[in-house]
Amino acid sequence: MNLSFYIAKRYLVSKKSHNAINIISGVSIGGICIGTLALIVVLSAFNGLSDLVKSLYNSFNSDIKITLQEGKVFQLTNARIESLKSLKGVHYYTEVLEESALLKYNDQHCIATLRGVSDNYASMSRFDTLVKEGRFLLKEGGQYLAVLGKGISYQLNAGVNDRFTPIAVYAPKRGIGTSLSSENVFYEKKIYASGVFSIADDFDYKYVLVSIDFARELLDYPGKISAIELGLEQNADMETLKKQIKEIIGAQFTVKNKYEQNELLFKTMKSEKLWVFIVLVFILIVATFNVIGSLTMLIIEKKKDIRILWDMGADLILIRKIFLIEGTLITLIGLIGGLLLGTLICLGQQHFAWVKFNESFVVSAYPVKMLMSDYFLVFGVVLFIGLLAAWYPVRVFTRRFFTSIQVA
Repeated sequence: MNLSFYIAKRYLVSKKSHNAINIISGVSIGGICIGTLALIVVLSAFNGLSDLVKSLYNSFNSDIKITLQEGKVFQLTNARIESLKSLKGVHYYTEVLEESALLKYNDQHCIATLRGVSDNYASMSRFDTLVKEGRFLLKEGGQYLAVLGKGISYQLNAGVNDRFTPIAVYAPKRGIGTSLSSENVFYEKKIYASGVFSIADDFDYKYVLVSIDFARELLDYPGKISAIELGLEQNADMETLKKQIKEIIGAQFTVKNKYEQNELLFKTMKSEKLWVFIVLVFILIVATFNVIGSLTMLIIEKKKDIRILWDMGADLILIRKIFLIEGTLITLIGLIGGLLLGTLICLGQQHFAWVKFNESFVVSAYPVKMLMSDYFLVFGVVLFIGLLAAWYPVRVFTRRFFTSIQVA
């Protein structure tokens, strides 16, 4: 066995003449363990929450969205539409027409964004999995139906089983000036609620999904759309497809993938995770000050042993190596303990759902996702901090000690 490692291990487990050294060593290990545990748990929680948010937004947003750079609505030629549908990697082609509208149900009313979608929208987005009440149904027996956001349903106090009282939908007529009669200013159509979806407040209090035919009739936009949404095959090359789409539709259109549609949201989540990691690392640095104190006191206590090793022929490098290994062992024990405990807590949350959300939330418990990249990152950062904390006292105090020996 390596001599320096053997001596360092003996120093770690043996009883010291001053009990305070044992206590400080234990506190050092405990501090590193708790700091490491916190890093793993918090990073895994952020991963789980990020995946949840992405899955919710991805259920609403398509793989690729095409919109006008300027203007609201447009109409592509059949040749361009067929060119888009025939692109390699494109699995779904869906047309969307969005516009603000006033909804009225009995005595309740609210403003919402009417989102007219094609018949294959549910197949592309799996949006039907987000319906919490009723069904995802936009047309039945010649009758148009609507899927309301949970917030819209709450504001209107509208249920999904009422087939006697329709929801009145009003949209302003274009090019009409002020008038005392609402009939001259607004288009009006009736519709019934078939379901209620729930994603997040940003969507639940904003959107009402209807058939694109209903939206065109209400808004008087025959054949017009405000966006084209494409669903891609699993192994499709996103960047290549974006270039091909731009060549087909022209420069007056904007083509965005899922990330670009919610760029600010995803950047915010990444920055939040980074800053929380930095804060916890600073807390861990404070905790490693105990390592400095523990090694300092150990070096002072082992002056006699150092003198004996020196007289037996040990050089400065060997003696420093002993105490560096001592500090590394303290760090590794705390680090491995923290990783194991953090993993157990995350697994417990995954299987037993200790931390729960409100019953009305889209998931019942706080999501957790462990990533190997986080483990490597935490291991490397904590080990580096521990080695730095061990290096300083070993270098400073051993130099002072050997200076005193040489003077003597």
